[in-house]
Amino acid sequence: MPAIEKKEFWFIVGSQQLYGAEALKEVKAHAQHITDALNESGILPYPLVLQELAINTDEITRTMKEVNYRDEVAGVITWMHTFSPAKMWIRGTKILQKPLLHLATQFNESIPWETIDMDFMNLNQSAHGDREYGFINARLNKQNKVVAGHWEHAGIQEEIAQWMNTAAAYNESFNIKVARFGDNMRNVGVTEGDKIEAQIQFGWVVDYYGIGDLVEYVNRVTDEEVEALLSEYGDLYEFEYGTYTEEKWKDSVKVQAGYEIAIKRFLDDGSYNAFTTNFEDLHGMKQLPGLAVQRLMAQGYGFAAEGDWKTAALDRLMKVMSHNEATGFMEDYIYELSTGKEAILQSHMLEVDPTLANHKPKIVVSPLDIGNKEDPARLVFDGKAGDGVVVSMADFGTHYKLLINEVSAFEPPVPAPNLPVARILWSVKPNLQDGIKAWIENGGGHHTVVSLNVTTDQIINYAKLVGLEYVVIN
Repeated sequence: MPAIEKKEFWFIVGSQQLYGAEALKEVKAHAQHITDALNESGILPYPLVLQELAINTDEITRTMKEVNYRDEVAGVITWMHTFSPAKMWIRGTKILQKPLLHLATQFNESIPWETIDMDFMNLNQSAHGDREYGFINARLNKQNKVVAGHWEHAGIQEEIAQWMNTAAAYNESFNIKVARFGDNMRNVGVTEGDKIEAQIQFGWVVDYYGIGDLVEYVNRVTDEEVEALLSEYGDLYEFEYGTYTEEKWKDSVKVQAGYEIAIKRFLDDGSYNAFTTNFEDLHGMKQLPGLAVQRLMAQGYGFAAEGDWKTAALDRLMKVMSHNEATGFMEDYIYELSTGKEAILQSHMLEVDPTLANHKPKIVVSPLDIGNKEDPARLVFDGKAGDGVVVSMADFGTHYKLLINEVSAFEPPVPAPNLPVARILWSVKPNLQDGIKAWIENGGGHHTVVSLNVTTDQIINYAKLVGLEYVVIN
């Protein structure tokens, strides 16, 4: 997966000087215990780093400034161990530019009724502190995440982990760079968009390159490099020759191997982590990149076809959020309208992401009816089963909007021996008729990113962080 900087999250625990040195020593000990336990849980995807106690305005403001300017810090988790007067949080919270999670918890899981006294009450009043602190975040319209429950519970730790992944993706959003090989597909509406606004709002940089720029890279790939990659393919995939001779089949696959090497080299040279292609822009190329694109998506590069840079960037964003697990570019193709079997067949002419494969893919060579080029190689497989989200980004001229549909993917129940592309099947929520109607009425496009790893809540959290309108269909 294209590298992202190592990230960590700072744990800031609120209290106040009123309680005295001995009480604050115990607060710090509790905070350290929680920090160590969460880091050792194996659930959090990024390390949690405890900071000095937040007991006055100056300390809080200094810490938040550090968060903003430390690239490795992806966000802040706060916990009000005691009552922390919230006016002293205003300045620091107001200038904070990174994601914020308010962990509404307390050190003890249960109230010790047999021994509880006022000393214990005063030192363990998280419920009191949560309300005071929460009011200021709401007053500042901070769009912070709130997770409530005991910190030892696995479900609470999983909520924190999911938020961490969203926060990391938010930070990475400002590092997304999309290389467009060719322009948008002619006469198609949903692939267009305001690139300047996307960079202002989301941080996405989108650059155009003529296909000749890529062809120069293709021409510099050596036969030795291609042969080495072909050997790697043999270890990872089944080879299906079909009606082709082995030599003719390998010639086609070698073209794609050369494309994979060239595209990756081009992207890495320019620090790009997402890209688009277009079957209408192939001058100087023998095939439309298929297998090559699938391989690069499996490595974590964002992608979308027909010059759809919005979806390519969204794909990269969600790959970061999901750690590139079961997440990829998708396109609606055909409805299954039989009663009790309602579903949508998802695929594309070539480029279906193998992170969604439920079995060892096979490499197939088959004609492509569009593009007027040689028969391209591609990976063919059936998709995984699981609950997930399908997300589409739409530009409405005045603003961007995110469409989120919850789906249940399932393994195709019958074979399709004549279909030379990968296929994914899912049913939409709440049902096919209402789900399709809501998607269309809200302007959802045919290009999407699907993930069986990312949740609706994570997408909503991201949308709030960047001030993005969203619609949830479930």
